[in-house]
Amino acid sequence: MTREMTDRVFRFGAFEVNEATGELRKQGIRIKLHSQPFQILMMLLERPAELVTREEMRQRLWGEDTFVDFDHGLNTAVNKLREALGDLASQPRHVETVSGRGYRFIAPVTLAAPVAKMSEAPVACAGEAVASPANSGSASRVGPLDDGLETFSRTLLAAPHELPHAPRTLVRTLLLLIQAMYLAFYLGALANLSEILDIFTDAHLLLPATLTALLVATAVAMIPVRLFFFAAVAFDFQQLPAKFRKLFPILLGMDLLWALSPFLLVHHVSLGLALGMTAALVYMPFAQRSLVLMYARSR
Repeated sequence: MTREMTDRVFRFGAFEVNEATGELRKQGIRIKLHSQPFQILMMLLERPAELVTREEMRQRLWGEDTFVDFDHGLNTAVNKLREALGDLASQPRHVETVSGRGYRFIAPVTLAAPVAKMSEAPVACAGEAVASPANSGSASRVGPLDDGLETFSRTLLAAPHELPHAPRTLVRTLLLLIQAMYLAFYLGALANLSEILDIFTDAHLLLPATLTALLVATAVAMIPVRLFFFAAVAFDFQQLPAKFRKLFPILLGMDLLWALSPFLLVHHVSLGLALGMTAALVYMPFAQRSLVLMYARSR
């Protein structure tokens, strides 16, 4: 019997997971992984940086009507998975335990372009894995950032497992302060447009009116975005990390542009101070990204 399925290939670090063949490979070498640990790995890869509860795993692996020693079976399967990945529960690089609740995949994950096709259902060999196609719709959330920034994120940006654990209240407070800071920049600039136009003119910049119009356009465009993030953090919106991943390339460009905003204060501060403030603001979008990753881990 045939069925429609989607072949997904997940990659993280030196590892590659092929859903269609049920294989885990490291640098091209196949690593033996039985069915239950493989299905746990699939659940975690489908929702990177998100909590997958023990109850969700129980339903996926054993169903509603099966009576087994669930806790022991799940602990054994997770240990087998960690062994295959070379992971340690005390110092996780891939699978993090959320005490009493479940597990979270903390390494950056990328998803190869899926190819829909008609094929025979894969048949499991003894002791080998066959991944379930269930929850395939959630794979669209995979990826630390949009595709255009994947290489950059893997090489330079902090990975979730590299970040420290911090109290959720502290992380949310810092995120709220960042949104408030940018809102203050936008509103302050819009309230002093005539002075800003004079600064552009005095600096003998080309097309000062055009630069002022660009400033107004970006400020007006970013105010609702900042208000959205402010509300999302204030109300503890669970999908904030996924929304942030989609917007990060745009936010990065806008924030780096607005990192120059201290030079709009040259009538009130020295050039040296404006330069120092700009250097700090260049770092701010990356600090915000790290806080969002920590926000996702602290749930």
